[in-house]
Amino acid sequence: MSRRVVVEADGGSRGNPGPAGAGAVVRDAETGDVLVERSVALGVTTNNVAEYQGLISGLEAAAEHGATEVEVRMDSKLVVEQMSGRWRVKHANLQPLAAEASRLVAGFALVRFTWVPRAQNAHADRLANEAMDAAADGGASADVQPPPAERGRPSSSAGAWLGAEGAPTRLLLLRHGQTAMSVDRRYSGRGDVELTDLGRRQVAAAARRLAAMPGVVTEDGPAPVVASPLTRTRQSAEAVAEATGGEVSFHDGLLETDFGDWEGLTFREASERYPDLHRRWLGDPTVEPPGGESLDAVFKRVTAASGELLERHAGRTVVVVSHVTPIKAILRLGLDVGPTMFYRLHLDLASLSIVEFYPDGNASVRLVNDISHWT
Repeated sequence: MSRRVVVEADGGSRGNPGPAGAGAVVRDAETGDVLVERSVALGVTTNNVAEYQGLISGLEAAAEHGATEVEVRMDSKLVVEQMSGRWRVKHANLQPLAAEASRLVAGFALVRFTWVPRAQNAHADRLANEAMDAAADGGASADVQPPPAERGRPSSSAGAWLGAEGAPTRLLLLRHGQTAMSVDRRYSGRGDVELTDLGRRQVAAAARRLAAMPGVVTEDGPAPVVASPLTRTRQSAEAVAEATGGEVSFHDGLLETDFGDWEGLTFREASERYPDLHRRWLGDPTVEPPGGESLDAVFKRVTAASGELLERHAGRTVVVVSHVTPIKAILRLGLDVGPTMFYRLHLDLASLSIVEFYPDGNASVRLVNDISHWT
């Protein structure tokens, strides 16, 4: 099923060259709702480089949101004419940027470039100017996905986070598809259950989306796929590998929580049989289910596994197929927040989240619980 979006992109430099920044907005083509904003500080460079960086950021965001058809609107005549093939890319500094933008364009079914007056590109222009402010202060980039209630009107900028350097390792975090246990909302940890027919369709849709995303299939080969060894994650990972041509490996550190005696119980059944323990478990990450594993223990296990993945695949894109709690743990690492995140973050079946880890210790969570590929 096609998904149409509009990308509004802009870039600028104060001094040309000077402190530069790029901005991009992705909107739903039917409703005009804002799906994501990006504001990227570029350090010192030229206007034209910044314009291309705005385009690249917008196309990357569109791909991450599962777009198949894109209308790009920019006030840069140069970029629009060059990307439309009517003007040659003569400047050496722009040639690799144009090549990267063309590679991203090739991942969509259709991309159309439209020149618009600057007044009609005010949203992206504002984000670019905020990025220029950050560039002047030594900042980096920001990414905002508005909550549903705010989509359709301009969102506030997330500002810029500071200090990230080097090529990030990008983890594409996919939760497995539906199982019979998830249909009944039962605790499903180490129990080895298969995907339902709907679950297989869910992960097949996610796999197609991942295969079309930038960085997953490159000239150097497909991204590695690393999964929990349980059947439901194995089946989900194999669907991804079939779509991308990648190879699947398994890591015990990505296993779901061991729920012990609660395995197979519904939430109500566990709370009725273990009222005090279950209540405390819902608010204290050190509490263990009877015969099971605490959330603190899961976090330590996943932290160690993530460290191994980041070392083994430094600077690459990796597809990680796992379960609710391990994915929350990786996102918690990316956000550098406390354990309350385990209780406040919801992750749907076959949902996609993205986090980038930089070699200097910084991280950027780029996407959380996206299920747009379901439609």
